[in-house]
Amino acid sequence: MRGHLWGLLYLNLVTVLWGTTFVVVKGTVEVLSPSLIILGRFLVASLCFLPFTLTLRKEDEQSQRVLWLAAFELGFWLWAGYATQAVGLQYTSASRSAFITALNVILVPIILGLFGRRIGLAVWAAAALAVVGVGLLSYDGSPPNLGDLWTLGCAFTYAAYIIRLESYAKRLPALGLTTVQVYGTALFALAWVLWEQPRVEWDRFPWFAIFYLGVFATALTTLLQTLGQGRVSAPEAAIIYVLEPVWASVFAFLLLGERLGAQGLVGAALVVSATLIDSLQYYWRSRTSARDR
Repeated sequence: MRGHLWGLLYLNLVTVLWGTTFVVVKGTVEVLSPSLIILGRFLVASLCFLPFTLTLRKEDEQSQRVLWLAAFELGFWLWAGYATQAVGLQYTSASRSAFITALNVILVPIILGLFGRRIGLAVWAAAALAVVGVGLLSYDGSPPNLGDLWTLGCAFTYAAYIIRLESYAKRLPALGLTTVQVYGTALFALAWVLWEQPRVEWDRFPWFAIFYLGVFATALTTLLQTLGQGRVSAPEAAIIYVLEPVWASVFAFLLLGERLGAQGLVGAALVVSATLIDSLQYYWRSRTSARDR
C-alpha cells in the first residue's frame, strides 16, 4: 500500500512538471525545428545520467540484454511521442495539444482490453470522466487542423509507451531503465536531425529552454515516471497523467495571466474527480483485501 502511494506521488509530481512545458515548447518551436528541440533536450538529459552509466555493467548478462532492448523499444515510443507533439504544436494551440495528448487516458485501457487484460469498471468510469473534463478544460472550438492529427499520433504513441513501460518497470532497476531509455531516445532524435538537417540560428538559440526541458521536463520526469509505474498500473497511471493540462492551466494563470472560464473550471473539477475516483477505489480495494486476510 505504501509503495502504491509513493507511486501516486511520483506520477503526480510528473504531471506538475509536464504542465510547465507546453508554453516552453510552444515558444521554442518558433526558433528551432522540432527535431532539434527533441535532440537538445535528450542530449541534456543524457548528460544528467552519464555518471550512472557504469552501474549498468554491474547487472547480469540477461538483465543487460533486457535493459538495452528497453532502450530501443521505449526510446522509440518516447521519441515518437515527443516528436509528434512538438510537430503538432507548430500548427495547433497549446490547449488543444494538451487535450488531444490526454486522450491516451482512454487509449491505454482500450489497448489493454483488446489484448485481454480485465479493466475494472471504476477505471473505465474515471477515464471517461477525465476525457470529458479535459475536453471542457482545453477545447477552444476552432476547426480541426494538421496539428491536431499529429498530436493524435502523440496520444497513440504515448499510450503505447505507458503500457510497455509498465512491463519493464516492474522487473528492471529504475535508474538503469531510465538511463538506457533516455540514451535510446537521444539516438532516435539524432537520426531525425541527420535526416532532416535543419538550420540553426545560434544567435537566437534558446539555451535556457533546452536546459529546462532536458533536466527537469525530461531527465527528472522520466526517472519519476519509471519509479511510479513500477508501483502503479498502466491504466491508473494514464488517469493521473490527465492532470497535466490542469497544471498547464494553473501555470498559464500564474505566469501569463490566463483565466479559466466557467466551462474550464467545470472541466478541471471533473479531471480532479477522475483521479480521486481511481485513487479511492484502489484504497478501498486494498482495505477490503486486508480485512479478508
